[in-house]
Amino acid sequence: MTDANDDLKALVRTIADFPKPGIQFRDITTLLLDGDGFADTIERLADSVVERPDLIAAIEARGFVIGAALAVRLGCGLLLIRKDGKLPGETIAEDYALEYGSDRLAMHVDACTPGASVLLADDLIATGGTAIAAARLVRRAGGIVTQARFVIDLAELGGAEALRAEGIAVESLMSFEGA
Repeated sequence: MTDANDDLKALVRTIADFPKPGIQFRDITTLLLDGDGFADTIERLADSVVERPDLIAAIEARGFVIGAALAVRLGCGLLLIRKDGKLPGETIAEDYALEYGSDRLAMHVDACTPGASVLLADDLIATGGTAIAAARLVRRAGGIVTQARFVIDLAELGGAEALRAEGIAVESLMSFEGA
């Protein structure tokens, strides 16, 4: 899908050396500010979904924006995957590795009916650590994660391939080189 989306790619701002030197941060807030660009992004992501899921699992925080719009467009529910400690009520959590340390994602224990089909959604896939943790969390709750959609893929970091190794079909609208 990458070449067909150069119009959307042009709306993504790159911020050099954020959050640390050497990182080229791909900022989708400029894409979200463009009403037509945002609408086209959601429409193209939705068009790539062959089988409508029961739920969209949106990963905090920019994934909430993409996931919510995609859930409305596809007519399915929205499951929020948050940083641990942010959800009220009983939760289950999954630890995952970061470049320097670890973090933890959580969801409500009753957010996913066993057997529900779930599509992961986020703004960007890099190394895949967060997305894999989200998929494992949903699977622990009994959900069936077979699809993931991202606006941006940083392909050389290998996250999309890592998700595919977990049995998840991955689609992104565009890719950028580098970290």
